[in-house]
Amino acid sequence: MTILIHLALTFGMLSLLAVGGGTAVLHEMQEVLQARYQITSEMFVHVYSVGQLAPGPNMTMVLIFGYQIMGAMGALITGVAFFLPSSILCFAIGRLWNRIGDTPWRRAVQNALEPISIGLMCSGVYAVARAALSGPLSIGLAVVTFGIILRTRINPVYVILVAGGVGAGFKALGYH
Repeated sequence: MTILIHLALTFGMLSLLAVGGGTAVLHEMQEVLQARYQITSEMFVHVYSVGQLAPGPNMTMVLIFGYQIMGAMGALITGVAFFLPSSILCFAIGRLWNRIGDTPWRRAVQNALEPISIGLMCSGVYAVARAALSGPLSIGLAVVTFGIILRTRINPVYVILVAGGVGAGFKALGYH
């Protein structure tokens, strides 16, 4: 029961801190999961990847972590704790936001939150990159994939899937 309460409090807090989206709290989420529940960096990246490729919100990956830690009840608690507080907050702030209209105060708040959101999202990207880039092969695939996505109009999902297949093939051959 203590683990379920900890999951609820942890993911509830992360929910409220996710300014700009779930990516903003990836670094903190990874730190907590590694320290308290022994979720390795490699497992974190794998679950994050599934969350990115699965249909629906990419942060449904928290359900997988909850399930790994405490089974179906862990998945339920983690999902509710991660999605409900921010949803309620967004609903309440959205109603207030519409009421205050285009005031200087509203613009000031938006201007203040923009760099905070960008910084938190960069932190999340850094956390995933640090865990995913484990050797020359993964670094090379990341650079090539990034270049292809920037320079072509190919759907990024296809590029990422092909890069994942190439990486898996090299790994099966013993290259890391």
